[in-house]
Amino acid sequence: MSSYHLDHLQYLETEAIHIMREVAGEFERPALLFSGGKDSICLLRLAEKAFRPADIPMPFLNVETGHEFPELISFRDSRAKELGAKLIVRTVDEAIAKGHATPAPGEISRNKLQIPVLLGAIEEFQFDCAIGGARRDEEKARAKERFFSFRDSFGQWDPKAQRPEIWNLYNARVNPGENMRVFPLSNWTEMDVWQYIKREQLAVPTIYFSHERECFRRGGQWIPVPPPHTDLTKPDLYAGARPKPNEPIKKLVVRVRTIADMISTGMMESPADSIDDIIGEVAAARVTERGSRADDKASEAAMEDRKKAGYF
Repeated sequence: MSSYHLDHLQYLETEAIHIMREVAGEFERPALLFSGGKDSICLLRLAEKAFRPADIPMPFLNVETGHEFPELISFRDSRAKELGAKLIVRTVDEAIAKGHATPAPGEISRNKLQIPVLLGAIEEFQFDCAIGGARRDEEKARAKERFFSFRDSFGQWDPKAQRPEIWNLYNARVNPGENMRVFPLSNWTEMDVWQYIKREQLAVPTIYFSHERECFRRGGQWIPVPPPHTDLTKPDLYAGARPKPNEPIKKLVVRVRTIADMISTGMMESPADSIDDIIGEVAAARVTERGSRADDKASEAAMEDRKKAGYF
């Protein structure tokens, strides 16, 4: 009698595909959160494997802060078009203009302002489920969540009121106005993501690879200088990202390890210009990938507080 054994990546893949199909079977109006980052790129491939040759049965949703890397936006749009998917984009700028989001005085990062935008999009389209690419290894608050993470009618998460997931059975029941966040990559690590990208030969935005970029030092990190055209078209938008007089600009060979907006993403000096090089760097790393996110470094409780309020 022959037996079939799954390797590590195959097991993670089958687990994630099963969760994707559970979402399609249990929810009426799911959405897939797609930013163009490496984790959501893996989600798209899993969705293809879960549902092809049929169309992916859910639209893609992205919340723009207005501080994104141009390379990321371009990749997001082209990938959605390539898959023939409906891409819904809602922006922090629109929310501020409508009075749905209010920047705190002196606060540069717009991460908190994504919360009302996301909750507004869920309400606007009556989504009862949003699939995200969060992983437990990223950060302490994310490690507290399960595959199916319940959100109440205010879009909020209570870490003490999570539903049990025994024998891979998921309680997907929600009342009108409530929704579920589902994380098929929960058991994946950063290394798993890059090995999967290599195995599946997936394209990723160029900023993940080494390139020359002007940066300045702030908070122990190299922060990218926004491209000149962004300053010209929206003079106030990137004000917080511009270097101060005591922050000299240096041209370095860098890449991103994890992508937030240009104000929060720390660049790392690196010669890695291939997937194999990146895998080697991840294997040798002694700092988690979110250690290069200024918005998380501000407070150990920052992510959990945002997630309780309705963050991704």
